[in-house]
Amino acid sequence: MSTPETPQPAADAEPTAVVTADGTLEPTNPLLLPSALPYGLPPFAELTLEHVREALLAGMEQHRVEVESVVADPAEPTFENTVVALEVAGQLLDRASVVFHNMSSALADDALREVEREVSPLLSAHYDAVRLDPRLFARIDAVHAGRHDAGLDEESVRLVERYHLDFVLAGAQLDDAGTARLRELNQELSRLSTAFGQNLQQATEAAGVLVTDEAELAGLTDEEIAGAAQAARDQGHEGAWLLTLRLPSGQPQLARLQHRALRERLHRASVGRASSGEHDNGPVAVQMALLRAERARLLGFDTHADLIAADQTARTSEAVDALLATLVGPSVANAAAEAAVLAELAAADGVELAPWDWAFYSERVRAERYAVDTSALRPWFELDRVLVDGVFHAARLLYGFTFTPRPDLVGYHPDVRVWEVADASGAEVGLYLGDFHARTGKRGGAWMSSFVDQSALLGTRPVVYNNLNVTRPAPGQPTLLTLDEVTTLFHEFGHALHGLCSDVTYPRFSGTSVPRDFVEFPSQVNEMWALWPEVLDHYARHVETGEPLPAATVAAIEAASLWGEGFGTCEYLGATLLDQAWHRITPDAEVGDPQEFERQALLAAGVSSELVPPRYRTTYFQHVFAGGYSAGYYSYIWSEVLDADTVEWFKENGGLSRANGDVFRTRLLARGGSVDPLGAFRAVRGRDADPAPLLRRRGLC
Repeated sequence: MSTPETPQPAADAEPTAVVTADGTLEPTNPLLLPSALPYGLPPFAELTLEHVREALLAGMEQHRVEVESVVADPAEPTFENTVVALEVAGQLLDRASVVFHNMSSALADDALREVEREVSPLLSAHYDAVRLDPRLFARIDAVHAGRHDAGLDEESVRLVERYHLDFVLAGAQLDDAGTARLRELNQELSRLSTAFGQNLQQATEAAGVLVTDEAELAGLTDEEIAGAAQAARDQGHEGAWLLTLRLPSGQPQLARLQHRALRERLHRASVGRASSGEHDNGPVAVQMALLRAERARLLGFDTHADLIAADQTARTSEAVDALLATLVGPSVANAAAEAAVLAELAAADGVELAPWDWAFYSERVRAERYAVDTSALRPWFELDRVLVDGVFHAARLLYGFTFTPRPDLVGYHPDVRVWEVADASGAEVGLYLGDFHARTGKRGGAWMSSFVDQSALLGTRPVVYNNLNVTRPAPGQPTLLTLDEVTTLFHEFGHALHGLCSDVTYPRFSGTSVPRDFVEFPSQVNEMWALWPEVLDHYARHVETGEPLPAATVAAIEAASLWGEGFGTCEYLGATLLDQAWHRITPDAEVGDPQEFERQALLAAGVSSELVPPRYRTTYFQHVFAGGYSAGYYSYIWSEVLDADTVEWFKENGGLSRANGDVFRTRLLARGGSVDPLGAFRAVRGRDADPAPLLRRRGLC
């Protein structure tokens, strides 16, 4: 696969799995049958890329046969012979897909990218063939019409409604000409999305900043310098240092590097990614936005943003606009006030404040005004201690979960570790996999996904995993996290809990199968425990001395919590409003230069600032052009309204307790998509969300 440590077949090796003439797999393919490993964990030790490729091809053929049997059933359409039959169909394809999507995100190399370019349009065409089959939709439509008279329970009724809406939004009601054009659009969008993601990964790796003079690294910790030296060695640059890029515009080293010219190099490398040369994503983004606009019109919506909002809790683009409008003015004012403070500090050093200076002088404010030195905190945040004594500990106190290492179970890369999860009674819950370090072939950012979804119908328990991109330390040294990375770990584990707590019948509703503008809510709530005294005291111990993080430092962190919120909210809003701008265009729009479009969009939205670039610029906005968040990046702030209000609920009811955890788990996390998401929120909170806690948290009121 992507690294020398992971065995893989040579590029010219004979395939170890082949599809037979009837479209089935040879019996030697490890994906042919459900895995015999605990909880259905994929048999990674046996898998090759060719196995996965052949399973995808055979899985599509098998799924076509299964769907055709539903369509050809002479019996009148019923919930069981149509909707449930579709729920259990395609299991080979599902097994292969989850492994392949993981590989493309965490184990990419040239061979895998070639397979991805081959199969992505095939998968798009396959799912179009299912969703645009008028015979199949006629059966679903008939079941939908009689759903309230069929004696179905609430979850089953919701499943019928979910299937019907999925098919309608996918174009099932189009005429033949519309269907043909929709297939073409989806094919091309699938190709472009794959190209965008591959361009970004390769451009990000190529844009790492190579340093040949160690003196330029002044300000970084010894551990960070050693990690940069190791990253350079891994790329064949012995005696140099490589600053690899994280996905967002802001790079963490900018807060500590004293060498201003290097800060500038690093900043420019970050914000210029994938904007020129062979991996230029600008034209790709333009094409995608225009094709999405045409598809939305074809489906009866004014814009792609309207199409997306229709299946979210927001419901309309106007509702999204209303929330964002309340945030822009106060956030820009806060950022301007912060800029004035930073400009004074920069002037005292004889420089004019520039974008690459912001984090550096902001860190100085934290140190001088609040006595917080974020780099000095890292020895208290050793990765395993944060994970086991922090993240897992909070989950035990809230939900009764315990986590037992399973070194006998093999992950998809040597970095991956596996834990078995049990509840308070000792009953099996599922598996949790952690893959925390950055490496070549792994896309940027942090995320959660699953290999197996919980489902009573299928008799499956969850197998979930988290990916982070923490810089690998020098050999033999501990992995020390920044405070932001600690928060990210708690956040992504909140997604994992959503999957682990799932208790639904149908896989379509399992875990995080909820609207995009709701899915971030549980993960954001889980961030609150990172600095909760009972949790923090349990994990924040000095890596060498074992001493707890001093109480005065904790108080200073809390006192400094509002410093930087102007910048943070503005950079987020910049990305959100840029996403909306791209997805409000019409199919006949004359976009021209994508960088000029971006500049004008930010200006029109009132968030244009040379000092505060958007968190993601167009050419590396993976979320919306290669990650499923198109016209949906607003979801983070929309979900944060729910999150901030729920944090208040926890505090009002005693904080970190099993009683509170049980309420949150049973009424919300366990329900997944099987109930109305805002109804699940009300079941916890007792009312609709109040935006006031969010405004207070971000210093906007």
